[in-house]
Amino acid sequence: MEDAPERTPSSSESTQPPGPARKPEVISPGDSEGSARPLDSVPKKLCGYLSKFGGKGPIKGWKCRWFFYDERKCHLYYSRTAQDANPLDSIDLSSAVFDCKADAEEEGTFEIKTPSRVITLKAATKQAMLYWLQQLQIKRWEFHNSPPALPAAPAAALAENGPTLHLKLEQEEAEMEEFLCPVKTPPGLVGAAAALQPVPAMPSALPNISLKHLGTEIQNTMHNIRGNKQAQATTAHGPLVEESSQSVEPQSGEQPLISDPSIPAEKEPEDPPRSAPKSSVPSGPVQKPKRQSNTFPFFSDGLARSRTAQEKVAALEQQVLMLTKELKSQKELVIILHKALEAAQQEKRASSAYLAATEDKDRLELVRHKVRQIAELNQRVEALEQGRERLAHEAGLREQQVQALQQHVQLLMDKNQAKQQVICKLSQKLTEDLAQPADATDGDFLSQQERMEHLKDDMEAYRTQNRFLNSEIHQVTKIWRKVAEKEKALLTKCAYLQARNCQVESKYLAGLRRLQEATGAEAGNFPELLQQLVQEALQWEAGEADSVGLSPISEYDDYGFLTVPDYEVEDLKLLAKIQALEVRSHNLLALDAVERPLRDRWATLTELVPSAELKQLLRAGVPREHRPRVWRWLVHRRVQHLQAPGCYQELLARGRACEHPAARQIELDLNRTFPTNKHFTCPTSSFPDKLRRVLLAFSWQNPTIGYCQGLNRLAAIALLVLEDEESAFWCLVAIVETILPAEYYSKTLTASQADQRVLQDLLSEKLPRLTAHLGQHRVDLSLITFNWFLVVFADSLISDILLRVWDAFLYEGTKVVFRYALAIFKYNEEAILRLQDSLEIYQYLRFFTKTICDSRKLMIIAFNDMNPFPMKQLRQLRAAHRERLEAELRELELLKAEYLQRRASQGRAAPEGCVSEDEGEGDS
Repeated sequence: MEDAPERTPSSSESTQPPGPARKPEVISPGDSEGSARPLDSVPKKLCGYLSKFGGKGPIKGWKCRWFFYDERKCHLYYSRTAQDANPLDSIDLSSAVFDCKADAEEEGTFEIKTPSRVITLKAATKQAMLYWLQQLQIKRWEFHNSPPALPAAPAAALAENGPTLHLKLEQEEAEMEEFLCPVKTPPGLVGAAAALQPVPAMPSALPNISLKHLGTEIQNTMHNIRGNKQAQATTAHGPLVEESSQSVEPQSGEQPLISDPSIPAEKEPEDPPRSAPKSSVPSGPVQKPKRQSNTFPFFSDGLARSRTAQEKVAALEQQVLMLTKELKSQKELVIILHKALEAAQQEKRASSAYLAATEDKDRLELVRHKVRQIAELNQRVEALEQGRERLAHEAGLREQQVQALQQHVQLLMDKNQAKQQVICKLSQKLTEDLAQPADATDGDFLSQQERMEHLKDDMEAYRTQNRFLNSEIHQVTKIWRKVAEKEKALLTKCAYLQARNCQVESKYLAGLRRLQEATGAEAGNFPELLQQLVQEALQWEAGEADSVGLSPISEYDDYGFLTVPDYEVEDLKLLAKIQALEVRSHNLLALDAVERPLRDRWATLTELVPSAELKQLLRAGVPREHRPRVWRWLVHRRVQHLQAPGCYQELLARGRACEHPAARQIELDLNRTFPTNKHFTCPTSSFPDKLRRVLLAFSWQNPTIGYCQGLNRLAAIALLVLEDEESAFWCLVAIVETILPAEYYSKTLTASQADQRVLQDLLSEKLPRLTAHLGQHRVDLSLITFNWFLVVFADSLISDILLRVWDAFLYEGTKVVFRYALAIFKYNEEAILRLQDSLEIYQYLRFFTKTICDSRKLMIIAFNDMNPFPMKQLRQLRAAHRERLEAELRELELLKAEYLQRRASQGRAAPEGCVSEDEGEGDS
């Protein structure tokens, strides 16, 4: 009884290899080397007799089986004899590993290990075993590296990819030769010629029969009997026997055929069909030659029979069938392209219908159609996710197999080392024995010499086994890497589809918002449906991407900010959801092209040194895992002359000893710091206490400023990134005392006001159309931009873009703030120019920075489109505006002094008629 089959064949995939005829080419005796053949020659067939260990109970033992390899499925089929019509079972080699036992009881024993079972086989000789193992390795590698079949132009694709495939196979053979030299083909034991040999004799006929596949055995026996009877009848009636006797010797350039189930039919050589004489063509349908058995008469004649006209016709019919299939595939491709074109036209018609619709009912019907399309896209994404999970499971199985093989090889190496030590000891002992006097008996000497020969044979066997196992590990590792590359490609494709899904959903939400704006007070005929669609769109699906593991979206981002802020106005909620989807789409699309290479480059920067390359990397943004280390280095460069050991702890001790005058204002601002961040709103969080200590320490560190509103948000950003409160304290010191100009946070905010005027000049230079438009509507931009400069965009940009701005700001200084301020207006210039009312412009400027979601586009505008941006010009503008501003402040001080002097000279007594009733009652 055979081993359990590896899998149960389904109706669509039988264990029998496909093909109408299984006639392998017989290899000539001169072509018996194990080296690879060129692609344009006829490939050798891997088949032959092996003994398989199986069965249960008293019939357990070795059974002779005919094995043959199917290249299309990477399966090794086996049957009882070479002439059987149906195989007994098959072995899937695509996920199998091979092992040979040097210490096996019988020579030539090896194993094929699949995920479901272990098959033990035995070859006739050791050379045949090594040949089988090496060829199985090559076949497995060819299967994993074979290009996929294309639906159209297979001949052109083969001609194009043939040299590349040939080169890969030659490289693989060269790599295998480093481990194990090519094994020559054992004559008469392997290949189609082995079918001509008699079946190896077994001790008894009954154990060789497979009781588990008894039905198949009966079918094969009946098929062989019918084939022999038909062969005898055909031989008795003429032409085939004559042709057979005349063509026993194969002609040059043509090899004889055998009737063998091992290999599917190959293409016949491109011989032009010749018209045979009418007298030699039998009337009626052309019959294919029947299967014959070597256990009955005339089998040898049938084996040597050359190709007949009928066989050539059959070959041509097969070519016509292949061309018909190719034409069918081309038609299917045309149908697919027609469907794609029709879908594009329908999308165009739907867009035109939406724009042309005049009633809300029609627009709502179009919205429902878009909802159905989104549902279909979601189903496709789920199918891809399932495929990725399946591939991940297969990769896990491969990793387990590799680990098991590595452990097995390590055990074998340890065992081999121990045996080598034993051999050395025995050799040393033999040398000592040989050095003894000649009174030792000749029998002892001969026995020791025989033992030495045995040990040498064992050592050679272990060396061969070690080389084979090394080649097996090498090949399995390469296959695992290929599977990992395929998984990576699928993840990239899934990320792209998710990004497209986010874009479609974003467009859907934007359509809902426009529909909602269009209805306004007149809600139309379907106010409830529209409200329901909006509410469903605002519901947060936090776990929709967790199973994919690409860029999972959640309620909070990496630094604790709400991804979709909970606005009170429903329109702002919808805008926030649209923005979150667009941000996620940009992140997914930039994952492979931008983010991954950037992350790899940062990983190689172990030591940070100021350079042009570092400046470009900081402008592109620092990955989250490297940002704390980079910020500490940037801050240390700024404040290393101010830092002293224990300085921060001393400032905290002073704060505990006496209360600072700014402590009350600091306490009030703690609860107003980033209300959309969970780290500052959660009652159990430690961040508010850390922020309090940092601000109090800075108040003692810089008494001229003490505390100014806005410092709390600067310190909070530093805490979120650095997490250590002392590092956050020195980051705040670096920004206020070394990066920003002096008096930026003074009582008069002189430097801050000067920067607003500098920004207005730069806007006039870089964006003249926008400046003229804002001037026409008398819009004062300082009401919006003043807070940008005071807190370095902490309240304006989303966290992902904000931290990229800070990466460059900590290295380059305040010039970065001006660059990004101009880039923000350039990013939204067209939208602002479309607004024709000052109130609408102010309302748009209140939240338009939150609509920016493409960080890469904003960075390119800031550092490319705004060039040239010389620092010398910035210094000159600052100096000029600061001088004018100080003059204006001095003039205001003079006016204030004159007013106070005038009031003092007039006296503070009020006229008699202006006394209040309370004052009058008090007087009485």
